[in-house]
Amino acid sequence: MPETSDAMDRRIRKSKAALKEALLHLMQKRNFKEISISDIVQQADLNRGTFYRHYQYKEDLFNEILHDVTQDLVTSFRKPYEGMKEFQVGLMPSSAITIFEHVHQHAQFYTLVVQSEASSSFQRMICDVLRNLSLQDLNHIFPPHINPELLASYQSHAIFGMIMEWIRQDFKHSPTYMAEELFKIIHYTPAQRLKTE
Repeated sequence: MPETSDAMDRRIRKSKAALKEALLHLMQKRNFKEISISDIVQQADLNRGTFYRHYQYKEDLFNEILHDVTQDLVTSFRKPYEGMKEFQVGLMPSSAITIFEHVHQHAQFYTLVVQSEASSSFQRMICDVLRNLSLQDLNHIFPPHINPELLASYQSHAIFGMIMEWIRQDFKHSPTYMAEELFKIIHYTPAQRLKTE
């Protein structure tokens, strides 16, 4: 009996997931440059033919992992205001912030890349994604007296700075705690501090 397209799709997804997991596992022990395709398929318990059915080079596999993570990052960033006609930061609960859930879900990947030689280029890429999302989606809520490009860049680097610190602390806080702290930071103003002193 011939394989159905659903079964074939599941098999492809399973093979690709195994290859991605194998590469990330190997990157915990060795530099990316030292890892061969043979190492990857051996770790994934697949044959080279399966690898070449989906990818030409190991860089293609890594780039797909990067693409998957980036797409998930975009989805998690947009979740608090998705479907809203008018987004107001003041009315957003801290539970709406899901970016830390995303990082926690991809903890192995973020930890590996942040600690690797690719760290600076990865940081730049993630900050650019966050910056561009802010400019595309949230430009209308920026204060009119502040340069939107500078504000978006400031915010993206601030969020990634929190992520980096979270990774450095080995994810000792929960995603919920991190979201609550970001929520407090977003709503904090120096005027509030003066009132409490």
